[in-house]
Amino acid sequence: MNKKISFCGLDCAACPAYIARHADDPELRQKTAATWSQIYGADIKPEDIFCDGCTSEGTLLFGHCRVCKIRECGRARKLESCAHCPEYACGRLNEFFEMVPEARQVLDDIRKTLK
Repeated sequence: MNKKISFCGLDCAACPAYIARHADDPELRQKTAATWSQIYGADIKPEDIFCDGCTSEGTLLFGHCRVCKIRECGRARKLESCAHCPEYACGRLNEFFEMVPEARQVLDDIRKTLK
């Protein structure tokens, strides 16, 4: 599977909302909506499970991705990902890494290729 790395280091191509959108998979939408509703204590419906990925130019994004401050900053700076930022890793990103440490490794690996 190809990777589609978000600004913060997550792989959008591995996200069920992205997969369901691009595979046009109603069963995956239903399953993901039920799972995420339970995990996040939210009322997520299958029709909410659509996303083109964090770095896409489109407006088809899932929930939090629409209001994500990391995404907002990366887009404003016209970055490919936060790994390309001269201020890497900022406070906001470090807070995110506390929740998702594997994202730091992805961005650190990208940074190694930039030098």
